Amino acid sequence: MGTFMDLACGDRAPLVGRARELDRLDASLRRRTAGSGPMAVDVTGEPGIGKTRLLAEFTARARRQGATVLCGRASPGDGDHGTPFQAFADAFADLDRGDRTDCPALAALAELLEPAPASCPMGPGTGAACDDRVRRIAAALGRIPGPGLVLVLDDLHRADPVSVALVDHLLRHPPRALVLLVLARRERQTAPGLGSVLSRAADSGDLTRLALGPLTAEECAEGLVAGLPPGLAREIHAAALGNPLYHRALAYARTRGGAASRTGPVAVFLDELTPLGGPERALVEALAVLDGRATAELLTAVTSRGSVDRAGIDEALRELNRRDLVRPDTEGRLLALRHPALAELVRGTLDPWRRTELHRRAADALARTGAPVTERAPHLVRAATVWDPAVAAELVEAAERIGAADPARAAHWLAAVLVLLPDTPDHRVGRWHLMLRRADALGSAGRVAESRDLLHHLIDACGPEDRGEDNDGDGFRDGFRVGFRVGFRDGGMDTSELRTSAVLLCAFMERHLGRYPEADALLRAELARTPGPRPALRTRLVVEWGCRALFAARYPDVRPVLAPTLDDARRRRDDAGAAEVLTLAALGEAYTGETAAARAHAAEAAALTDAFTDGRLADQAESLVRLCWTEVFLEEYGTAERHATRGIAMARRAGRPFALSQLLLCSAYVHLLTGRVGTALDLADESLAVARTLGGPELVGFSGALRATVLLHARPLGDPEALTAAEDAAATVGTAEGWWATQARCLLGYSVPLSRDPHRVREVLLRAGGDRDLSLLQASLRPGYLELLAGAALATGDPAEAERVARRALAEAERLGLPVQLAAARRAWGQVLARRGEPAAAAEAFADAARQSARSGAILREAHSLLLAAPWTQAAGDGPRAAAQWRRGRRLAAEGGARMLVDLADRTRPVPAEGVAGGRLAELTPREREISVLVAEGLTNQAVADRLSLSPRTVESHVARVYRKTGVETRAGLASLVVRQSVGEGQSLRG
Repeated sequence: MGTFMDLACGDRAPLVGRARELDRLDASLRRRTAGSGPMAVDVTGEPGIGKTRLLAEFTARARRQGATVLCGRASPGDGDHGTPFQAFADAFADLDRGDRTDCPALAALAELLEPAPASCPMGPGTGAACDDRVRRIAAALGRIPGPGLVLVLDDLHRADPVSVALVDHLLRHPPRALVLLVLARRERQTAPGLGSVLSRAADSGDLTRLALGPLTAEECAEGLVAGLPPGLAREIHAAALGNPLYHRALAYARTRGGAASRTGPVAVFLDELTPLGGPERALVEALAVLDGRATAELLTAVTSRGSVDRAGIDEALRELNRRDLVRPDTEGRLLALRHPALAELVRGTLDPWRRTELHRRAADALARTGAPVTERAPHLVRAATVWDPAVAAELVEAAERIGAADPARAAHWLAAVLVLLPDTPDHRVGRWHLMLRRADALGSAGRVAESRDLLHHLIDACGPEDRGEDNDGDGFRDGFRVGFRVGFRDGGMDTSELRTSAVLLCAFMERHLGRYPEADALLRAELARTPGPRPALRTRLVVEWGCRALFAARYPDVRPVLAPTLDDARRRRDDAGAAEVLTLAALGEAYTGETAAARAHAAEAAALTDAFTDGRLADQAESLVRLCWTEVFLEEYGTAERHATRGIAMARRAGRPFALSQLLLCSAYVHLLTGRVGTALDLADESLAVARTLGGPELVGFSGALRATVLLHARPLGDPEALTAAEDAAATVGTAEGWWATQARCLLGYSVPLSRDPHRVREVLLRAGGDRDLSLLQASLRPGYLELLAGAALATGDPAEAERVARRALAEAERLGLPVQLAAARRAWGQVLARRGEPAAAAEAFADAARQSARSGAILREAHSLLLAAPWTQAAGDGPRAAAQWRRGRRLAAEGGARMLVDLADRTRPVPAEGVAGGRLAELTPREREISVLVAEGLTNQAVADRLSLSPRTVESHVARVYRKTGVETRAGLASLVVRQSVGEGQSLRG
């Protein structure tokens, strides 16, 4: 789009991401200058993709290399009715008087390309006169002296037939002179004759194809339009589909508003619309208003206001298709503008009253066809200029339907209704309902601060003294996402319930923003209000108050209130309310280390939750998040994964982004611990992406920190990416002191290399934990952090402190009774024993840690423990057992995708003792070798049978044959033999 000379000279658009294409053009020029290679390059691509800008850059480079370069362009009026040889003549118009004097051959060519005589007619056939002229021009090109000529012809899809004939002749009979022909065109607008000529040349090797594709988001953000906010840059790239001209035009339009509708890059598109006739222009405008896609019937209704002139519409559509402004879909049912961004750009050029009228027609036409309200809503919003209750009701219904999938659009539609709603007393309650709906949608769209501000206005408006008639007490759905009855006058539902719902939602937003004192004050005031809220809403107020305390690490403050609240919910048979209280109590007790109480509450909550339908569960999304995390902390990984998997599917369907982010993260953590690192990283990546759309530094920081932990295990040992990610996460939470922020800072300790910077690890943990015992950290996770602290103490040369910390970890883990935490404490104690020089005791501590981890299915922790145990087991003199531990640990790590642990295993591989009796493993069958490896890992015959889906008797027979063939008599001897063979081959027998 745009002229080649416009962009080739003066203030050029930036050239981004075309280095490979430029290199190919340069290579074509070098080969042609050397007298070899194809004589033409065919540059193709969508309109706006950057063909013209690429040619401009190539032209400048070719001239700097000493080539004679002439640039021409086929004009819009070319084609069957244009001037013969127009593109070539335009190129030779570059020659000035001096060029003609210095090079007579170029002057002769220029004369041959001057306007053709009447004897050279245009049309399907070029005629004998034109054929002769084509041959003379080609012959003249052959007489061009060195260093040769580069002919750059842009927009060749518009070329006249004799220009096509000349191109054809040159490709079939390349001139002897060093001429390079560079052609640029739009594939879809290329006439069949030219397309055939170029295809034949490409097949014969006389032409090189060069197709331009879209630019990446990074290329556009870094070099195309500087200074755009990252979020806006991503949105524009998605809308422009990587097309550089559309990207620039959209950026110009969106950053300059209405002033940009007819200027800058946008003007390029207007220039292409200028030649259109009235019907064609009207169809383009109608398609733009219809978001770029519509049926011919709908277009007819919008453009002709019901007076159907289908023949005229069809003719206009054929012309638009010929110009490649409109394209049919593959089935021919829908028509679309050639690029989605065109709709936005064309709408911006319409006069406001014209745009409003077209939207009104579109809404009416869609209503007549029975289109769903969500399809009509975009047009109703843009067409509505005065208050209309019927239109408002449709927009509210549309917002309700689309809220789960597109809360931002729902918020926009509700805002449009609020703008038009009369500010009169009889519409007061209706306004409050709409404000609450919009605040809910804004929060789900990630505009949390905006949602919170709107809720503050609402709470102030419907103060405690405002109470309407309670005629619709069931119009609210309990939970943070509240569905409301459409009403525009008083006399609907009790406005005190509306206020309570607003307080609940506002407290949630305050908590998400890390404003715990503000959330606490709001909830306390609402709970103390007289008369208070009805029991079901009071339960939810207590739960939200408890969540605020939990995230502020003050759960004991609310523990006394939860028991009577739970009793009240049970008495009222409020299963949803009971589940909410139970999950809060379960998570709170797990946090404080009261494992038995947490397990009892979680079991009861799970029984209630499992009985909920998905629809009901959607209103309990936050409760499900609490249940999943409780089960993770209680090391019930299978149950946690089951609930998280169901919750993720529900949250996607119902549009619960806050819950979705946490459920994804919970699932990621379970997958990590249970040895599925690749899947864990995918889940963590998605969780962080959702968290970023919601904002909130604590949620983003915690999500980033847990992702960094997964990344640590997924990357090679020593890879710096995990540390960078963990540091970014810790920086994101800033000075916040909530649970998420504390965890984000603690997790940084795992990513800091202990061998290189143990002082920093210790500093990170002590700052988060508050003292030498880390007493401010979550009790049910504290032994794991104490293990890391003990390692830091040893690395800094303080074994006494390490022993104190390890003993503390053992005591706390014993009280918790959680196998994975007990395993962490045993690993801490194993480090201390190893430093003391007690290899046998250290080996046993690490082996016990592996057994404890296996009890909960924490495969990653089991693998780590085994790899720690192996060298100390060997040092204690038990080589076969050490080899089995190492082999199993490495296999678990490799199968789980834990690259870091695999690297650790390869660095700590135990070397078998000298003099171990040999054997003849090479004589074993593949099945016997496989069973030998498993036996060497310490598996019983029954365990081997289960692993390989064999009968125990079959395994016993295989083992007996292995003994006979190898000459060994015991399982320990076989393990020793396998280890020696494994070391000799440089890998385990099983790979």
